Amino acid sequence: MTETSSTQLGAPADPAPSALRAVVTGASSGIGAATVRALRHDGWDVVAAARRLDRLQALADETGATPLALDVTDQASVDAFSAEVTAAGPVHALINNAGGAFGADRVLDTTTADWQWMYDVNVLGSLRMTRALLPALRGGGQGSVLFLTSTAAIAAYEGGAGYCGVKAAQQSMARALRLEEAENNIRVIEVSPGMVHTEEFSLNRLGGDQSAADKVYAGVANPLTADDVAAAIAFTLNAPHHVNIDQLVLRPLAQAANHKVLRSS
Repeated sequence: MTETSSTQLGAPADPAPSALRAVVTGASSGIGAATVRALRHDGWDVVAAARRLDRLQALADETGATPLALDVTDQASVDAFSAEVTAAGPVHALINNAGGAFGADRVLDTTTADWQWMYDVNVLGSLRMTRALLPALRGGGQGSVLFLTSTAAIAAYEGGAGYCGVKAAQQSMARALRLEEAENNIRVIEVSPGMVHTEEFSLNRLGGDQSAADKVYAGVANPLTADDVAAAIAFTLNAPHHVNIDQLVLRPLAQAANHKVLRSS
Protein backbone atom coordinates (compact mmCIF):
# COMPACT_ATOMS: atom_id res chain seq x y z
CA MET A 1 0.00 0.00 0.00
CA THR A 2 1.38 3.40 -0.87
CA GLU A 3 1.37 6.62 1.11
CA THR A 4 -1.32 8.02 -1.17
CA SER A 5 -3.48 4.94 -1.43
CA SER A 6 -5.94 6.10 1.21
CA THR A 7 -6.90 9.03 -0.99
CA GLN A 8 -7.80 6.63 -3.78
CA LEU A 9 -10.40 4.76 -1.76
CA GLY A 10 -13.19 7.24 -2.48
CA ALA A 11 -15.50 8.92 0.00
CA PRO A 12 -16.92 6.40 2.46
CA ALA A 13 -20.62 5.87 2.70
CA ASP A 14 -22.35 7.01 5.86
CA PRO A 15 -22.24 4.14 8.33
CA ALA A 16 -25.36 2.06 8.79
CA PRO A 17 -27.10 2.41 12.17
CA SER A 18 -25.63 -0.94 13.17
CA ALA A 19 -22.05 0.00 12.21
CA LEU A 20 -19.30 -0.80 14.65
CA ARG A 21 -17.90 2.28 16.38
CA ALA A 22 -14.21 2.93 17.02
CA VAL A 23 -12.20 5.58 18.85
CA VAL A 24 -8.79 6.43 17.41
CA THR A 25 -6.44 8.51 19.55
CA GLY A 26 -3.63 10.58 18.06
CA ALA A 27 -5.75 10.91 14.94
CA SER A 28 -4.56 14.31 13.72
CA SER A 29 -1.66 12.98 11.63
CA GLY A 30 0.42 9.97 10.62
CA ILE A 31 -0.76 6.49 11.54
CA GLY A 32 -3.75 7.79 13.50
CA ALA A 33 -5.16 9.76 10.57
CA ALA A 34 -4.48 6.86 8.20
CA THR A 35 -6.30 4.50 10.58
CA VAL A 36 -9.35 6.76 10.60
CA ARG A 37 -9.38 6.66 6.80
CA ALA A 38 -8.97 2.88 6.66
CA LEU A 39 -11.71 2.16 9.19
CA ARG A 40 -14.13 4.61 7.61
CA HIS A 41 -13.50 2.96 4.24
CA ASP A 42 -14.42 -0.36 5.84
CA GLY A 43 -17.69 1.02 7.18
CA TRP A 44 -16.78 1.78 10.77
CA ASP A 45 -18.25 4.77 12.57
CA VAL A 46 -15.09 6.49 13.83
CA VAL A 47 -14.42 9.08 16.52
CA ALA A 48 -11.15 10.81 15.63
CA ALA A 49 -9.45 12.16 18.76
CA ALA A 50 -6.42 14.42 19.24
CA ARG A 51 -5.40 17.80 20.59
CA ARG A 52 -5.25 19.59 17.22
CA LEU A 53 -8.91 20.11 16.48
CA ASP A 54 -8.26 22.02 13.25
CA ARG A 55 -6.54 18.96 11.76
CA LEU A 56 -9.27 16.69 13.05
CA GLN A 57 -11.92 18.83 11.41
CA ALA A 58 -10.15 18.60 8.06
CA LEU A 59 -9.96 14.81 8.47
CA ALA A 60 -13.63 14.70 9.42
CA ASP A 61 -14.58 16.72 6.33
CA GLU A 62 -12.63 14.23 4.21
CA THR A 63 -13.82 10.99 5.81
CA GLY A 64 -17.04 11.59 7.70
CA ALA A 65 -15.44 10.75 11.04
CA THR A 66 -16.53 12.54 14.21
CA PRO A 67 -13.80 14.91 15.49
CA LEU A 68 -13.38 15.34 19.25
CA ALA A 69 -10.60 17.15 21.08
CA LEU A 70 -8.60 14.98 23.50
CA ASP A 71 -5.38 15.25 25.49
CA VAL A 72 -4.50 11.77 26.76
CA THR A 73 -2.09 13.27 29.32
CA ASP A 74 -4.93 15.18 31.04
CA GLN A 75 -7.35 13.09 33.12
CA ALA A 76 -10.03 15.80 33.00
CA SER A 77 -9.84 15.81 29.20
CA VAL A 78 -10.09 12.01 29.11
CA ASP A 79 -13.09 12.04 31.45
CA ALA A 80 -14.94 14.68 29.41
CA PHE A 81 -14.13 12.88 26.17
CA SER A 82 -15.30 9.51 27.51
CA ALA A 83 -18.56 10.98 28.78
CA GLU A 84 -19.35 12.57 25.42
CA VAL A 85 -18.42 9.49 23.40
CA THR A 86 -20.34 7.00 25.52
CA ALA A 87 -23.41 9.25 25.66
CA ALA A 88 -23.56 9.16 21.85
CA GLY A 89 -23.72 5.39 21.51
CA PRO A 90 -21.89 2.08 22.01
CA VAL A 91 -18.13 1.73 21.57
CA HIS A 92 -16.70 -1.40 19.99
CA ALA A 93 -12.99 -0.59 19.58
CA LEU A 94 -10.37 1.64 21.13
CA ILE A 95 -7.19 2.20 19.15
CA ASN A 96 -4.49 3.49 21.51
CA ASN A 97 -2.37 5.21 18.88
CA ALA A 98 -1.43 8.47 20.64
CA GLY A 99 2.26 8.44 21.49
CA GLY A 100 5.69 9.14 20.16
CA ALA A 101 9.36 9.43 20.95
CA PHE A 102 11.42 12.29 22.35
CA GLY A 103 15.18 12.15 22.08
CA ALA A 104 17.65 9.58 20.79
CA ASP A 105 20.38 9.98 23.40
CA ARG A 106 22.33 7.29 25.18
CA VAL A 107 21.33 6.73 28.81
CA LEU A 108 24.22 8.82 30.16
CA ASP A 109 23.17 11.85 28.11
CA THR A 110 19.40 11.59 28.12
CA THR A 111 17.09 14.02 29.90
CA THR A 112 14.52 12.95 32.46
CA ALA A 113 11.93 15.28 30.91
CA ASP A 114 12.03 13.34 27.62
CA TRP A 115 11.38 10.08 29.43
CA GLN A 116 8.58 11.60 31.51
CA TRP A 117 6.85 12.91 28.39
CA MET A 118 7.13 9.55 26.62
CA TYR A 119 5.83 7.65 29.63
CA ASP A 120 2.92 10.05 30.17
CA VAL A 121 1.76 9.95 26.55
CA ASN A 122 2.48 6.37 25.51
CA VAL A 123 1.90 4.41 28.72
CA LEU A 124 -0.27 6.50 31.02
CA GLY A 125 -2.20 7.91 28.08
CA SER A 126 -3.11 4.38 27.00
CA LEU A 127 -3.98 3.51 30.59
CA ARG A 128 -6.26 6.53 31.00
CA MET A 129 -8.12 5.83 27.78
CA THR A 130 -8.43 2.08 28.32
CA ARG A 131 -9.67 2.52 31.87
CA ALA A 132 -12.18 5.18 30.79
CA LEU A 133 -13.70 3.21 27.91
CA LEU A 134 -13.55 -0.38 29.18
CA PRO A 135 -17.06 -0.28 30.69
CA ALA A 136 -18.47 0.89 27.35
CA LEU A 137 -16.44 -1.72 25.45
CA ARG A 138 -17.78 -4.43 27.73
CA GLY A 139 -21.31 -3.12 27.30
CA GLY A 140 -21.10 -3.12 23.52
CA GLY A 141 -21.13 -6.91 23.44
CA GLN A 142 -17.89 -7.30 21.48
CA GLY A 143 -15.09 -4.94 22.34
CA SER A 144 -11.51 -4.62 21.13
CA VAL A 145 -8.61 -2.65 22.62
CA LEU A 146 -5.67 -2.15 20.29
CA PHE A 147 -2.26 -0.88 21.39
CA LEU A 148 0.07 0.52 18.78
CA THR A 149 3.48 -0.41 20.16
CA SER A 150 6.66 -0.85 18.15
CA THR A 151 9.41 -3.30 17.39
CA ALA A 152 11.22 -1.12 19.95
CA ALA A 153 9.28 -3.14 22.53
CA ILE A 154 10.89 -6.33 21.23
CA ALA A 155 14.57 -5.39 21.10
CA ALA A 156 16.49 -2.46 22.56
CA TYR A 157 18.95 -0.39 20.57
CA GLU A 158 21.53 2.28 21.36
CA GLY A 159 19.95 5.64 21.96
CA GLY A 160 16.52 4.08 22.36
CA ALA A 161 16.32 3.13 26.04
CA GLY A 162 13.52 5.55 26.81
CA TYR A 163 11.34 4.77 23.80
CA CYS A 164 12.02 1.04 23.99
CA GLY A 165 11.08 1.15 27.66
CA VAL A 166 7.72 2.84 27.20
CA LYS A 167 6.75 0.61 24.29
CA ALA A 168 7.69 -2.46 26.35
CA ALA A 169 5.49 -1.11 29.15
CA GLN A 170 2.60 -0.74 26.72
CA GLN A 171 3.20 -4.29 25.56
CA SER A 172 3.06 -5.57 29.14
CA MET A 173 -0.18 -3.65 29.69
CA ALA A 174 -1.70 -5.24 26.61
CA ARG A 175 -0.68 -8.74 27.66
CA ALA A 176 -2.04 -8.34 31.19
CA LEU A 177 -5.27 -6.78 29.93
CA ARG A 178 -5.80 -9.69 27.54
CA LEU A 179 -5.76 -12.09 30.49
CA GLU A 180 -8.08 -9.88 32.51
CA GLU A 181 -10.68 -9.13 29.84
CA ALA A 182 -11.06 -12.32 27.80
CA GLU A 183 -13.96 -13.37 30.02
CA ASN A 184 -15.69 -10.09 29.11
CA ASN A 185 -15.46 -10.83 25.35
CA ILE A 186 -12.80 -8.11 24.94
CA ARG A 187 -10.07 -8.71 22.37
CA VAL A 188 -6.71 -7.12 23.16
CA ILE A 189 -4.52 -6.60 20.11
CA GLU A 190 -0.98 -5.32 19.73
CA VAL A 191 0.32 -3.98 16.42
CA SER A 192 4.09 -3.48 16.43
CA PRO A 193 5.56 -1.69 13.41
CA GLY A 194 9.21 -1.20 12.65
CA MET A 195 10.53 1.71 10.60
CA VAL A 196 7.62 3.88 9.46
CA HIS A 197 8.23 7.04 7.45
CA THR A 198 5.69 9.62 8.58
CA GLU A 199 5.76 13.38 8.49
CA GLU A 200 6.22 13.99 12.21
CA PHE A 201 7.61 10.99 14.14
CA SER A 202 11.36 11.42 13.63
CA LEU A 203 11.02 15.19 13.30
CA ASN A 204 9.47 15.40 16.77
CA ARG A 205 11.90 12.88 18.20
CA LEU A 206 14.88 14.87 16.99
CA GLY A 207 13.70 18.24 18.22
CA GLY A 208 12.44 19.56 14.88
CA ASP A 209 15.74 19.03 13.06
CA GLN A 210 14.54 18.18 9.54
CA SER A 211 18.02 17.26 8.31
CA ALA A 212 18.50 14.78 11.14
CA ALA A 213 15.02 13.36 10.61
CA ASP A 214 15.72 12.83 6.89
CA LYS A 215 18.86 10.85 7.74
CA VAL A 216 16.78 8.27 9.62
CA TYR A 217 15.27 7.12 6.32
CA ALA A 218 18.14 7.98 3.96
CA GLY A 219 18.90 5.17 1.51
CA VAL A 220 16.18 2.87 2.89
CA ALA A 221 14.14 1.34 0.11
CA ASN A 222 10.44 1.56 0.89
CA PRO A 223 10.13 2.09 4.63
CA LEU A 224 6.64 1.40 5.91
CA THR A 225 4.05 4.13 5.43
CA ALA A 226 1.25 5.22 7.73
CA ASP A 227 -1.16 3.54 5.31
CA ASP A 228 0.69 0.22 5.63
CA VAL A 229 0.27 0.26 9.39
CA ALA A 230 -3.35 1.42 9.17
CA ALA A 231 -4.11 -1.50 6.86
CA ALA A 232 -2.65 -3.88 9.45
CA ILE A 233 -4.72 -2.28 12.21
CA ALA A 234 -7.89 -2.56 10.14
CA PHE A 235 -7.06 -6.21 9.34
CA THR A 236 -6.89 -7.13 13.02
CA LEU A 237 -10.11 -5.30 13.88
CA ASN A 238 -12.05 -6.64 10.89
CA ALA A 239 -11.24 -10.25 11.73
CA PRO A 240 -14.18 -12.24 13.15
CA HIS A 241 -14.50 -11.31 16.79
CA HIS A 242 -13.58 -14.79 18.03
CA VAL A 243 -10.18 -14.32 16.33
CA ASN A 244 -7.79 -12.42 18.61
CA ILE A 245 -4.62 -11.42 16.78
CA ASP A 246 -2.48 -11.10 19.88
CA GLN A 247 0.45 -9.38 18.19
CA LEU A 248 1.12 -8.38 14.60
CA VAL A 249 4.72 -7.36 13.84
CA LEU A 250 5.47 -5.63 10.54
CA ARG A 251 8.70 -4.18 9.21
CA PRO A 252 9.90 -2.97 5.83
CA LEU A 253 11.84 -5.64 3.99
CA ALA A 254 14.94 -3.42 4.23
CA GLN A 255 14.80 -3.62 8.04
CA ALA A 256 15.79 -7.15 8.94
CA ALA A 257 16.00 -6.19 12.62
CA ASN A 258 16.10 -3.05 14.71
CA HIS A 259 19.89 -3.00 14.40
CA LYS A 260 20.11 -4.09 10.75
CA VAL A 261 18.74 -1.72 8.12
CA LEU A 262 19.78 -2.03 4.48
CA ARG A 263 20.66 1.33 2.93
CA SER A 264 21.79 2.20 -0.57
CA SER A 265 24.90 4.33 -0.84
